[in-house]
Amino acid sequence: MTKNVLITGTSTGVGFESAILFAKNNYKVYATMRNLEKSEKLKQKIQEENLNIEILPLDVTKIDSIESAVKTIIEKDGKIDVLVNNAGAGFAKTTEQASEEEIKWVTDVNYHGVVFCTQAVLPYMRKQKSGQIISITSVGGLVGQPFNELYCGAKFAVEGFMEGLAAYVTDAFNIKITCVEPGGIATEFMTSAIEKSATEGQFATGEYLPIFERYMAGNQKRANEGKEQVYQTGLEVAEVILDISENENPPLRIRTSKWAEDFCELKTKADPDGTKLVKQITDSFL
Repeated sequence: MTKNVLITGTSTGVGFESAILFAKNNYKVYATMRNLEKSEKLKQKIQEENLNIEILPLDVTKIDSIESAVKTIIEKDGKIDVLVNNAGAGFAKTTEQASEEEIKWVTDVNYHGVVFCTQAVLPYMRKQKSGQIISITSVGGLVGQPFNELYCGAKFAVEGFMEGLAAYVTDAFNIKITCVEPGGIATEFMTSAIEKSATEGQFATGEYLPIFERYMAGNQKRANEGKEQVYQTGLEVAEVILDISENENPPLRIRTSKWAEDFCELKTKADPDGTKLVKQITDSFL
């Protein structure tokens, strides 16, 4: 039987590549995005390769939008086998200089959206006694980084949410939970954001500026000289996501490159995939 996968944030990058890759591997894909005006590239691929992908609107910051998309899928197919919480956004700015609106936005997009999408699919996965929830976090969900503390805080929250959820829904309802933790991802957006930030210094001023300039110099060096070691393509990350979806006993967490693995080693060495910790939590509380 064909499996259904709901993927958020599919207009570009990892989400775009994941939608195509899952469809090529015989999944029925519901590719969602906030702005359907950005769907033309995906529509073209669907037509060119005759892919089993349906595009739906879904804004992860709006609960009614999430519920509407999930309802549409259930009415069409009666089930959701896999949820890929991919939608998210980077944010680099000092806490002191970030506005209240910006702080709420980065938390809504990167954390609350994951919680509410997960909440929307859980009743159906619980009833069918099967399902898989894969959340794309980041090495920033394990290691705090300068000028990214608000982004990292949201990703840390996703990691804690998924870890707590895994401690009881997997054994009780056969709902498998995984956090996928990429390092840098090479995209046009990433490159332009680095250049824009470096030239305008827009994310730090005053006494923070010289620290920010050192930070940006390091980013540019990695982007220009070490791309093959640090940055992955969206497709490379999508391949990890697909592998996880087809794993009968997936890990709680997985890094997607050697660089990401090395970067997080001090946090992960004792329990690289998180399965020992989930067992300890389950044994302690349940």
